[in-house]
Amino acid sequence: MPLATTRRTGLVDQVIGQLREAISQGEWAIGERIPPESTLAETLGVGRNTVREAVRALAHSGLLEVRQGDGTYVRATSEVSGAIRRLCGSELREVLQVRRSLEVEGARLAATERTEEDLARLRELLAARDRAQDESSLEDFVRADAEFHAMVVRCGRNRLLTELYQGLTEVVTASVAATSHDRLTERVPIGHSGLVDAIADRDPARAAAEAGGFLDQLLLREESGSPHPTT
Repeated sequence: MPLATTRRTGLVDQVIGQLREAISQGEWAIGERIPPESTLAETLGVGRNTVREAVRALAHSGLLEVRQGDGTYVRATSEVSGAIRRLCGSELREVLQVRRSLEVEGARLAATERTEEDLARLRELLAARDRAQDESSLEDFVRADAEFHAMVVRCGRNRLLTELYQGLTEVVTASVAATSHDRLTERVPIGHSGLVDAIADRDPARAAAEAGGFLDQLLLREESGSPHPTT
C-alpha cells in the first residue's frame, strides 16, 4: 500500500490526506473494505486513535462508510461523489426549498445593491462555470457554480442573509453536485446568463424570477422523480 510514514505534527490531517489520496488513486475500489485500523496504524506509524479520527472524518465527507461489526468500506472516490450519494430524496428537496428562499431574495437585492466590481466577479465565475460545463468537469463545475450562487447573495449587501447562506455552504454544494451529475455528463447546457443580465440591468423582479425559475424546475423534478437539470 503506497502510504508514506507520517510526520509527528498534524497527524490526523496527514492521515486524512494520505487515505484520501489512496482512495482517489484507486488503491481501494468503491465497495471494497479498507484495511483495519490496526493495519493502517502500523503502516502509517501512528496510533489507532489517529486512524480512527481520520476514518471518521472521511466517513462524514462521504468517502468511507463505517459498518459496525463489519469494517470500513469505500463509498466514493471524492467528496463530490460522496455528496451525490448522500444527498437524495426528501433531504435534497428540503435543501432546494431553503436555497430558493435565500437565493431569490439574494438575487432581488443584488439587482439594486451590486457594484461594478461585483458584476465583474459574477461574470468571471459564470465564465468558469461554463468552461467546466463545456469540459464536463464535474468537480470544477460544482465549485464554480456554488461560488457563483454565493456571490449573487453577497452582492445583495445583506450581512445576515449572507451569513445564513454561508452557513449552508456544504449542503448547497452537495445539492449542486447531486443535481448536476447526470445532465453534465450528457452535456446539456443550462446557463445563468439571464440572471447576470438582470442583475446588470438593475431589474430586481427579473433577477428574482431568474433565480427562482431553475430552482422551481429542480423541485418539480425532485418531486416527480425525474432526472435533474444542471443548476
